[in-house]
Parts: sequence; structure tokens; C-alpha cells
Amino acid sequence: MDQNRLLRELKRRVRKRVREIPENRTNYLKIKVILLNLLYFGAFFIAIFNGDHPWLYVGMFALMGIGLVLLYLNVFHEAAHDNIYKKKIFNRLALAGFDLVGANSYIWQKRHIESHHNYPNVDGWDTDVEQSGPIKIFPHIEAKGMQKYQHKYIPFIYPFFLFNWLLLRDFRDFFSKGRVIYKVHGPAPGWEKAKLIFFKLFYFFYQIAVPVLFLNVSFGLAFGAWATQLFVASIFALFVLLPLHPLPDNAFPLPNEINELPYSWMRHQFEVTNDLTHKSWFIRHVLGNFNYHVAHHLFPEYHYAYYEEITDEIEKFAKEQGFPYKKFSLPTALKKHYQLLKMNAANMRPLEHVFEGLDS
Repeated sequence: MDQNRLLRELKRRVRKRVREIPENRTNYLKIKVILLNLLYFGAFFIAIFNGDHPWLYVGMFALMGIGLVLLYLNVFHEAAHDNIYKKKIFNRLALAGFDLVGANSYIWQKRHIESHHNYPNVDGWDTDVEQSGPIKIFPHIEAKGMQKYQHKYIPFIYPFFLFNWLLLRDFRDFFSKGRVIYKVHGPAPGWEKAKLIFFKLFYFFYQIAVPVLFLNVSFGLAFGAWATQLFVASIFALFVLLPLHPLPDNAFPLPNEINELPYSWMRHQFEVTNDLTHKSWFIRHVLGNFNYHVAHHLFPEYHYAYYEEITDEIEKFAKEQGFPYKKFSLPTALKKHYQLLKMNAANMRPLEHVFEGLDS
């Protein structure tokens, strides 16, 4: 059976399975949009009106770091895929909250929807794992300079993940012609550039300047608490995101001379993505079922509330067709990510077979 027919068959099975699920399962999702925004901004207001209690102030900003990741998993990410509300305009409004918390909704949607979902783990196309700086992710690139020691200093780099995103990466993706997002999608509209500048300034104004200028909070406390928020969010986010793609068990396919990839789109998602074995009430309702990541890549149009049943169909389908469905525990996946970094530092190439041939 050819790949297109296989994909249609899998979609048929998934549609049938989802139709059997009560529609009211997703009723609470719109409530979560309100609750998680209240968590984030409620913690912020508790903090700024308690500037004379430094530990409470810092503690609330640390809670905001957790809230930031939960907003991303449950609200911004799902809104970008139009999975919360039936009308797109309401999803766009929910996604606009990304601008209020320091990121940029326009450029992130370009990265995630148009680049990462179409070309996961493909160098030069997948902006979520774009190769740059002191960390070497792609095995086919030669490790140079300090990258040869990346497995030793990586624990000191990853906590700065969101600092890089908010302070550097957004601007580079907007204005640097050498970046993947610029080369693939061209220059951003002028009003989006203006919106970037406005919201970045507004973000730092209310997070740091307002407490200092109007609420008698010292600059050291305000800045330290803000930095704590990003440290907490960076570590939390990477624990959720790192175990899903950049592992030695997953492929990093290279396009050939006419930009064809070795696999069909469906097979590609199996080759480059893995699931996590953990499943619980907390993961389902708080972390947005990110453990079922293969389902998300194959069926991003479905909300995560359906991923457990969809994954059941995917796993059975993969076994029937001999597709490489992979799942690991969280500790195992994090260990494998470290192994990939270590292998890359030594210029070893896992899964070299992925560069051979095209699917029929």
C-alpha cells in the first residue's frame, strides 16, 4: 500500500475513534484559558504589592515561571493550532497573550506551524531545533571549538533558554537575513515589526519598571525576581520539550540535491518523533498531554484531550505497518538527549541509515 493510502487509512481510524468520544470532554478547555491567565497575572499582582517581602516577591515570580510554561502548553500552543475555539478570531486573541508575556506570537507561529510541523528535525528548515551557537544538535554537522565539550557545559546553558528566546532570538528571526525563518518566509510586515518592539518594551515596563518606579521595589529585587521567573520557566519547559525530538533514536533526515526528504510526510513524523510513557491526570490536564507527541505531529488539528485514544490507534497502526513508533520514560529520554549531545560533540552519527533512499 502506498504512503498516501496508508495515511488516509490511519486518518479514517482516528476519525472513527474520536467520534466515539463524548463531545463534552473539551468543555473545560476554555475555562483553562481564564484560570491559567489568572494564575500568571494573579501571581504578578501579589508580588508587586508585596515588595517589602522579598521572599514572597521572588516566590510569586517563580510561580509565574511555572504558569508561563502552562500557558504555553495549554493555551498558546493550542490556540496556534486553532484547537480551543471554533472561531479562529478567538484563537488569535488567545494566542495574542504570547506577546504580553515577552514572546512574539507572529514569529513563533511561523516557526512552529510552518517550519517545525512541516520539517521536524530537518536542518535548515526546522526552526525549533535550528543549529546555531554553542550547542550542536544535528549529527551531520562537524563539532567545532567549544561544541566538542558541549556535554560538559550544557547544564549551564539550558537555564538561559528563554533569555535567548525573548532577548535575542525573536529579534534575529525578524531582522537577520541569514536566519531560517527569514530565508523561508521573507521579511515580516512592518506592522508586525512595530508590534514586536511595542510589546517587548511593554513587557519589560510592567515586569520590572512598574514595581521599581511606582511600588517602591528595589531594582535588584525586581530584576532578580524577573530572572528567577525565566530560569524556572526555562528548566520546566526543557524538561517537557527536549525528550520529544532531539534523541539519538530519532532521525535527522537530510534533503537530497533536489530538496526531497528520504521519507513520506507520515513516515517522517514517526522517524523524528517519540512519545513518553508517563500518563497521568497531571500530564493530561496540566501539561497538555505533551507525552503523546507523535499524535500531535500526525494530527495537530485535534486537541490534546483526544491524544490518548489517537495514540492507541497510532501504536496499533505502526505495529501493523512496521513503522518505528518509539516511547521512553522521561528519565530515559533525558538521558538519551544527553547521549546525543555527547555523540555530536565526538562527531558520531547515530542512525546513518536514515539518509538512504526515498519511500516508495
